Amino acid sequence: MHIMEGFLPPAHALGWAAVSLPFLAWGLRAIGRDLHAHPERRMLLGVAAAFAFLLSALKLPSVTGSCSHPTGVGLGAALFGPAAMVPVGFIVLLFQALLMAHGGLTTLGANVFSMAIVGPFVSYGVLRAVSALGLSRSVAVFLAASLGDLATYVTTSAQLALAFPAAEGGFSVSFFKFAGIFALTQVPIAISEGLLTVLVVNAMVRFNAHELRALPVMRLGARKESA
Repeated sequence: MHIMEGFLPPAHALGWAAVSLPFLAWGLRAIGRDLHAHPERRMLLGVAAAFAFLLSALKLPSVTGSCSHPTGVGLGAALFGPAAMVPVGFIVLLFQALLMAHGGLTTLGANVFSMAIVGPFVSYGVLRAVSALGLSRSVAVFLAASLGDLATYVTTSAQLALAFPAAEGGFSVSFFKFAGIFALTQVPIAISEGLLTVLVVNAMVRFNAHELRALPVMRLGARKESA
């Protein structure tokens, strides 16, 4: 998620950065351990990072002081788990802030929290829950990517509402105002992202099934699908 540069009060910007730092450290350790044990997964991690970078760069302006766009983090969460996507999301957001004026450095902590922490963790939790029900891989991936996308925007709405509570009604009125505006564009974007993520995962399964079978997250009770 990309809250624009300088939009948050300094105390909020520093607070979200402090909250995000432990997750970033955890994610770096998780990636280091995984790639040390399975160096052949570097290319697959690069694909997940590129997917997140490309989708989250599709910026649709919003009147809330932020923007709407796909997040792309559901794919990486499905392949590597949520911790790995924290440093990946951090790098994506940092490069976009520096090279594309998309987001900002002062709001990097808040953007990392919503897009690189909440989004992947919700995606992973949904994937596990849907897979445990014995539903198909496509259904699990679609719901994981779509709901992870929406969770990012719910989080961003809460961040903006905390920073700018309504004069009458406070946080709750402000939250529903931000979330309502986001929903106009984000619901169809989330559905589109879910469908695209399913297509990408199915293509990976078809052409690189051996590597995917080695990833524990891809065996979370999902049924094998016919080609």
